[in-house]
Amino acid sequence: MKIKIVLLFLAILPLSALAQEQKMTAAEMASFKKSVNEVSQKIKSLSTDFVQYKHMDFLAKDIETSGKMSFKEPNILAWQYKKPYSYSIIFKNGKILINDEGKKSAVDVGNSKIFAKINKLIVGSVSGNLFDDKEFDIAYLKVKGQNVTRLNPKDAALKKYIKQIELTFDKEDFTVVQVRLLESSEDYTRIVLKNKTINAKIDDSVFNH
Repeated sequence: MKIKIVLLFLAILPLSALAQEQKMTAAEMASFKKSVNEVSQKIKSLSTDFVQYKHMDFLAKDIETSGKMSFKEPNILAWQYKKPYSYSIIFKNGKILINDEGKKSAVDVGNSKIFAKINKLIVGSVSGNLFDDKEFDIAYLKVKGQNVTRLNPKDAALKKYIKQIELTFDKEDFTVVQVRLLESSEDYTRIVLKNKTINAKIDDSVFNH
C-alpha cells in the first residue's frame, strides 16, 4: 500500500510542477518582449535596495548579504554591500573597480573578453535588456503568475562561470525584481531587488572608487 502511495505521489509531482510553470505562447512572448524593451529604453538611471543569497551545497544555510545597487546610462553600475560587511564593486569606463573595506583594486575589462561579457551580462540583467538570441538560448515562462526568462549562454568560456541566468520581472512595470545566477557547479546566487527608484538623479560620487 505504501509503495502505491509513493508511486502515485511521484506520478502527480511532475504534473504539479508543470502547472506552476508554463511556456509563454508566441503572442504572450511578443507582447512581453515589447513591454520590457520599451521600459528598458526609458530607464536612464535606477537605484534599488537588494538582498543577495549565496547558495552553496556544502552549507546548511544560504549566505545573506544586502546593500544598494545604482545604475546610470550608458553602462555605469555600482553594487554597494553594506551588511554584514562593507564592499563595493563598480563597473565604469571599461573597468571593474573594487573597494574591499578600504582595499582598492581595478580590473581592465578591455583586456579580458570574458570580463567584458560578464560586465554586459550584469548591466543587462539589471535593465532587463538581455534578449539576444545570438548570445543566449532563451526560454520565456510564466511561473506562479510571474514572468520569467531563463537564459543559457552560448559562449563556452562564459559557461565556465555562469550556466544560466534567470530573470523575474514585475508584472506591473516590467522591470527586473529578481536575478538568479546558476554556476556550473550547481551553486547559485539569488538577488532580490526592492524599493526601486527609476530616473531619479544619482550623484556621480556614488560611482567613485
